[in-house]
Amino acid sequence: MRIGWIMAAALAIASPAAAEVKSTSDSGFRLENRVTVAATPEEAWQALGEIGRWWSSAHTYSGDALNITMPLRPGACFCEALPGGGVEHGRVILVWPEHRMLRVEAALGPLQDEGIAAVLSFHVKPAPGGAQIVQTYNVGGARPEMVKMASGVDDVLAQQLASYKTYVEARP
Repeated sequence: MRIGWIMAAALAIASPAAAEVKSTSDSGFRLENRVTVAATPEEAWQALGEIGRWWSSAHTYSGDALNITMPLRPGACFCEALPGGGVEHGRVILVWPEHRMLRVEAALGPLQDEGIAAVLSFHVKPAPGGAQIVQTYNVGGARPEMVKMASGVDDVLAQQLASYKTYVEARP
């Protein structure tokens, strides 16, 4: 697992996403990442729901991101199929196409075992040459040891956003 975090950090440093740990507290943190894609805001919005095509396989239980789905509808599961079972990474809590806003309750990776509250949000905005995606991740109720991992979590999410950018810009 440690190697995965180190690799993710290295990839994130090379990514075009602007990443930042916005704040931390004794029991949580807020992260923000931004990326601009050469696609219309509508195309960028639709690609969010194609998560299995852009999420990194290195950050899955199955080893294959194609096993992940996340329909763009309230109550939908951000889920991964596993042989004989699966994992719910999160639950879609807001889909607002008019404003191109998506929110998912999701205690990701090692945070899932912590009993914390976490929300991963995406906001797609028009930008010169395409669309800007603002990704935020708000985590509360974490132990201090988990708060210390905020930078590593931010690196992983920046990697996911960089992968999303590559996918969106390569779509036919």
